[in-house]
This record gives sequence, structure tokens and C-alpha cells, in this order.
Amino acid sequence: MGRLGSLAEVAGFGALNVDKLFLVDRIPARDEEGFVIDVKIAPGGSAANTIVGLSRLGVKTVFVGKVGSDSEGEFLLCDLRNEGVDVSSVKVSEGRSGCAMVFVDPSGHRAILVDPGVNDEVDFEEINVEALSAEAIHMTSFVCKSSDKPFEAQKKLATFFDTVSLDPGTLYAERADVWELISKTTIFLPSVAEIEKITGADYRRGAEKVMAHGVKIVAVKLGEKGCYVTDGRKEFHIPALKVSVADTTGAGDAFNAGFLYAYLRGYDLDVCGVAGNYVAAKCVEKLGARDGLPSERDVEEYLSGL
Repeated sequence: MGRLGSLAEVAGFGALNVDKLFLVDRIPARDEEGFVIDVKIAPGGSAANTIVGLSRLGVKTVFVGKVGSDSEGEFLLCDLRNEGVDVSSVKVSEGRSGCAMVFVDPSGHRAILVDPGVNDEVDFEEINVEALSAEAIHMTSFVCKSSDKPFEAQKKLATFFDTVSLDPGTLYAERADVWELISKTTIFLPSVAEIEKITGADYRRGAEKVMAHGVKIVAVKLGEKGCYVTDGRKEFHIPALKVSVADTTGAGDAFNAGFLYAYLRGYDLDVCGVAGNYVAAKCVEKLGARDGLPSERDVEEYLSGL
């Protein structure tokens, strides 16, 4: 996409949601009850979380997406602007903005229910590709409850970029046609459960399978075990940092930000994994997906001490 200019380094394309975080005594199973300890309202959306993380790391960013013509939509746009993200490619549409209800227990584990709102209405025809100028694009899943337009738009927009990163999330991992997007992907950033669901193999063999479809780099998030990173020639298992976990919401998105930051700055593959683990570790120390995201200085100081 650099042939169209270089106003930004990374574009983000995914759902924009308001996160309603409920700290609960436990996450109930079917027919069980629990109680709410505290509530927090925060801006969210997986790709948006990663883009905010990159912006805090000094990366020039732009976002593609849609919000409703409601107070939640203005809240989401204002937050992105305050984080230094270019929102000129975010459309405002009649209807309600997306919302994610996140239930977090005292150990930091979570469950999520998503109301996509106008996210499901994202259409490729609404995207001004010529005005969207970035070196790379990072994509994450849409619910696609009422329309498959967002998924189709991602497949089309991916063809305009030399570097495409994809975090499939659980939603896309359950789609048989996710391979149509994977085949256009440069950097694949799944969780261990997601890559095993998609490929039907353990994560190392799964990485080989996606690279056979043209993916250049695979970074598998292993939770408390860290990450596995490979480019088909070298492979690394990088342990996670030991931290006090307040909330795992956004941990994978934070990892993506750290990994992509190091990749864009020319660090070796293993250091990219280390950077991803560090940003994720800082994220989970705070409640919510963004409060714990570190600065570029924080990351560079950490990497310089390796």
C-alpha cells in the first residue's frame, strides 16, 4: 500500500465496541447465578485495542470501521482521536454502536457477549482505498451476525497491502472459509486454541499448514506459557513474564501491538515475540484492555535490558 503514500504505518480494520466490564464473583454456568462487584465502561474492539497499543508505541496509525450515530459512537471516536489514531476512515451510521459485555472473575478470567450493532454493516464500497494510506494493515474478526459484508470487505482490502496481519479470534476460527483471508495474510497471530481449531493440528504443525498457504510469520499466543514464533526457518518458544493478573481482557490484542511494533522496527523474530509478551504482561496487570498498555520508552528500555 506504500505505493499510495505513507501517511500512516499501520491501518486497523475490525469491529469497534464499547466494552462494559463487569467484575463478578464468578462466571456462572448455565442456570447458575453470581453477583457484580464493580462495573467499568471502556472503549474496545480487538483491532482498535491493537491500534491504540501501536499508537502509544509511537507508530502512526489509522482505523477503518463503523460506529453508530449515538453517544457510544462519539465516545469511541473521541478516544481514538485522543490516542492519536486517524479516524477519517471510520464511518458514522444510523443505528447503535457495537457493545461487548465482558465478565471478569477475581482470577482475571473472562467471558464475553458481543452485540455487533452497526459493525455488521461495514461494506467495502464505503472504504476510500485511495485515501487509506499505510504500510501494513492489521485485521481482526467481525461477528457477521446479519451480514457477511465485513468479512468480504477484509478479503478485498487485504489485496491492497504488502503486509497483512490477522488475529482470527474465536469467531473466524470457527469459519470454514477463514482460509480465504489467511491466504492473503503475511503475519498470522492466533491463540493456540484458534490455530488448532482452524488447522485440526497442534500449533507447531498448524503453523506449517498456514505457511503452506502463503503466510510468512506465525506467532501463536500460548497464554501463561508465552508464545511460539516461527517463519518456517527459525522457531522460538518464548516464556511469558510473571506478573499479577488483574484481567486478561485485551491480552492478545496487546501482544499483537508489541509484536508488530518490534517487527516494524526491524527487530529479530525472537525479539518480536519478547516485545509481544512484554506488552501483554503490562496489559493484564490492569482492568480493561487499554489501561495497562505501555509507552515506546517502556518497551525500548525493556528490550535494551535483554
